[in-house]
Amino acid sequence: MRTLIELFDERPLDNVLSAEMFRPERTVYICPREVARDQNMRESLERYFRMRGVDTACEFLAADMLNPMEVSALLKACWERYPDAAIDISGGTDSALFAAGLASNMPGASVFTYSRRKNMFFEIMNAPFAHDTPCTVHLRCADCFLMAGGEMLPGREDNSKLAGAMDEAMALWNAYVRFRPSWHKIITYIQRISQGREADNTAEGDETVKGDRGTVTADADCLQALADAGLIRDLRMSGGRVFFRFRDDLVRFWLRDVGSALEVCVYTACARSGFFDDVCLSAVVNWHYGPKGSGSVTNEIDVMAVQDVRPVFISCKATDIKTEALNELKILRDRFGGEGSFAAIVTTSAGGKDNLAMRNRAQELGIRVFSLQDAEEPEKLARYLKNMYR
Repeated sequence: MRTLIELFDERPLDNVLSAEMFRPERTVYICPREVARDQNMRESLERYFRMRGVDTACEFLAADMLNPMEVSALLKACWERYPDAAIDISGGTDSALFAAGLASNMPGASVFTYSRRKNMFFEIMNAPFAHDTPCTVHLRCADCFLMAGGEMLPGREDNSKLAGAMDEAMALWNAYVRFRPSWHKIITYIQRISQGREADNTAEGDETVKGDRGTVTADADCLQALADAGLIRDLRMSGGRVFFRFRDDLVRFWLRDVGSALEVCVYTACARSGFFDDVCLSAVVNWHYGPKGSGSVTNEIDVMAVQDVRPVFISCKATDIKTEALNELKILRDRFGGEGSFAAIVTTSAGGKDNLAMRNRAQELGIRVFSLQDAEEPEKLARYLKNMYR
């Protein structure tokens, strides 16, 4: 096969997977007219292939995808022009698939498909290259955004530093679980006494300082636990004063951000599982590739991971689950993952009647909810996440 014919689909993966797997010289997209006119969409597909090292020339042919006769005529014209072509019927509308069935009556027509459930390609007719062929493509988190016309921007965390700090991440998590009821006040206190001390990673101040509401006092037991774990050093508490040094700038960030403990726990659980090909903490997506400006739309995903070609989008919540969070997570999953992808929320909130309603709503949207008890042991959380893929 030198030419691949793709029926354009709203699910981004269906538009790129076969080309990446079989590396044709050209990929012809039969697509809606608005897609054929959309320069950003065309360029995003070409950009994706370049970033992935796939040397295929993209061609876009416009059609009414709800008119099977028009699509069938276009398919036949493609075969006459490219007799070495094969058509992928993994994507497209029902009408386009019906059109492909009509066109497949041409002598020597080559047709194949892809199964998401089995992650394999299958020969329909005259496509031996796709006969019971396992998909060997492995995506990165950034690829999921790029194939859909977006891009991943730098987030709040430096992922390049995280691989060497997983032991520290688990020490942070253990401290969080132990002191969770007062964690917000602990972080508020650390924030107050470390302001303006970023250059030397030190923190110093009175034992009691002004907080968001009233005052906050140093938690001596927690600070000692952080010191015992090596997250802070040179801890001194005397004369109504507190002094310590953060282990490094990464730990400084964690101990000044109330949500970091849960997020780094989930990240570490995914990274240490050995199951995922890529894991990213604080994945910020710009919906439209290009400069971030007034017309851009961005969202942050607390933790994102990819196994083979299937991503999971994870939101970490230390507060009750809100409807807005569920809707945003569903939209991100559907837009940048599509069918076969997953979404989950890990929450440490005890919750109540309202939270139960939100859990039921999450179930309706196909979003898994994991509790503090599920996350107390990262290995257990990793097993739960892996089981989503079965």
